[in-house]
Amino acid sequence: MLKKAWTEVVKPMVQRPDRVQVAAICFQGTGADRKVLLITSRDTKRWILPKGWPIDGLDANAAAAQEAWEEAGVKAANINPEPLGSYDYDKRMDGGGIVSCATQVFAVEVDHLEDSFPEAQERKRKWVKPREAAEMVDEPGLQAILQQF
Repeated sequence: MLKKAWTEVVKPMVQRPDRVQVAAICFQGTGADRKVLLITSRDTKRWILPKGWPIDGLDANAAAAQEAWEEAGVKAANINPEPLGSYDYDKRMDGGGIVSCATQVFAVEVDHLEDSFPEAQERKRKWVKPREAAEMVDEPGLQAILQQF
């Protein structure tokens, strides 16, 4: 309980994130028929949004769409230029270190999914309703964004 209080309340107020990432809420449908696409992380196989580091030469929303292509095979129909919101989380790096990341989340309307994409062999994909997605992800800030989407 103390760890949860630190992670969700105290830490965000006193510690600035080390890095910034961009993420894509990839969606199809409207209203009650809307679904969002979750993918598994490569290492822990947790359900996450496609996300990654900003890309030189691309706006943040375009970088989020690029991550959606590389990690989930998303071909975008429309990319919202403004973020829906942001959330903080601790990313475990390859060397074992942990960095605090502030992640901007962009809505990406999906035209279609490709079966062949750069990380196809490393990830699973799943379409779910936004509220179900909120229950599947770990980060409280991302849960809140998905619940309101």
